[in-house]
Amino acid sequence: VQLQASGGGLVQAGDSLRVSCTVSGGTFSRYTMGWFRQAPGKERELVAGIHRNGRTTYYEDSVKGRFTISRDNDKKTVYLQMNSLKPEDTAVYSCAGKHAILTTPIYTTASSYDYWGQGTLVTVSS
Repeated sequence: VQLQASGGGLVQAGDSLRVSCTVSGGTFSRYTMGWFRQAPGKERELVAGIHRNGRTTYYEDSVKGRFTISRDNDKKTVYLQMNSLKPEDTAVYSCAGKHAILTTPIYTTASSYDYWGQGTLVTVSS
């Protein structure tokens, strides 16, 4: 299973950006997917997750109302739409996938995920 993230870049505060992660191999529809980020000197954190059911989502408090995670099972892709970006959103964003059954919750710890993409850098200037 391979995860390929794309869409990062340099934007100004207040701008929007969408990052994507396409999965090859495996059975995408059976994975709960997450977007993690890691800023310099900080621990990696889950900013958004979406259950394999496509309806249940999780958002870290600082991004609620600004970020939206979605998935397209036909395209085997998970998206993270980021609006009203702030300098503190600057980080390497990585997608991750976890085998899940319908009753599996969205785990927030990185060690719970089975597959990882390479990360894409998002830089927000003030």
